[in-house]
Amino acid sequence: MAVYTQIDDPSAHFKVQLYTGNASTQSITFDDTDTDLQPDLLWIKCRGAAENHTIVDSVRGDSTENSGYKYLQANTTSAEQAHSGNTLVDAITSDGFNIGNNDQVNIAQPFVAWAWKAGTSFSNDASATSVGSVDSTGSINTDAGISIMSWTSLASGSNYTIAHGISTPAVIIMKGRHESNSWQVYHHKNTSAPETDYLDLSTDDATADYTVWNDTAPTSSVMSLGTWSGLDDGGTMIAYLFAEKQGFSKFGGYTGNGNTDGTFVYTGFRPAFVMFKCTSASDKWSIFDNKRDVDNPTELYLRANIADAEGSHATKKADFLSNGFKPRTTSQEWNGDGQSYIYMAFAEAPFVTGSGGVPCNAR
Repeated sequence: MAVYTQIDDPSAHFKVQLYTGNASTQSITFDDTDTDLQPDLLWIKCRGAAENHTIVDSVRGDSTENSGYKYLQANTTSAEQAHSGNTLVDAITSDGFNIGNNDQVNIAQPFVAWAWKAGTSFSNDASATSVGSVDSTGSINTDAGISIMSWTSLASGSNYTIAHGISTPAVIIMKGRHESNSWQVYHHKNTSAPETDYLDLSTDDATADYTVWNDTAPTSSVMSLGTWSGLDDGGTMIAYLFAEKQGFSKFGGYTGNGNTDGTFVYTGFRPAFVMFKCTSASDKWSIFDNKRDVDNPTELYLRANIADAEGSHATKKADFLSNGFKPRTTSQEWNGDGQSYIYMAFAEAPFVTGSGGVPCNAR
């Protein structure tokens, strides 16, 4: 019998949590308590109203001056902020998080939180280790291929490398913390030469050719940055890096067919979360998950680059299958005929378990 080297319990590393805001304070505990998960990377979005996406992490942590966790917004280019009085995310706990009364995270509306576990401290002194050319610190999860990394950038015009602590990243989502600049996204299936291109998480834009990554693909030890002026000149950066892990994550690409019987995309697991982006044309970053819509195909979507409330459309759906997904739409947003797409997917359950090769079922 085959032996599978994979993650059999994705919920130990990623969770989707729903909650209802109370416009006061709340402690949110993950529904699935079989496996505790400290949300070292936490992304919160109001479903019922137009509110900005809130991203916090355990590496940037809380603000000494304002107490609450420092946050960034996926749909804006705004610099890192922290509200006084713990009004947004007050604490990250071993199995959830605490929130204040700010509308972004706790208006009287339904919310969704997507949470990833890192948890192991990482520090690299580049001069001592000869790995990378700039020191980096962060939190990593080598089992699940998750890295949250911070460093101080060099001045514009300088190429440099940063140690990241995991196997070769397939996706990098990066932002200057103290400058109003774009979110830079590397995806290893973005065009035939992804190291020459980048996507912006905060816009609809198609892929663009800039020297963000110094025209150099990330390796198993470092990521490379180039001389593009949009990088935070001499400022502090944050990056969320993901390596593919069987049974847990898949970061691929596909070509749309413009048909409601869309292209089948194999992931090797039943998805809990999928984010799509058209790379060949201007369109949204669309997010589906297995908790906001438990029926199949799912039709409740959010968009990472805009503050809009959750949307639904009878002819714009995604089919979550036991071993992948299939777009069920003719829309260019995630299935335009002949258009190119990338996706990020995290698992609810692997197609087969590593212990015995037992298939899981579709929804």
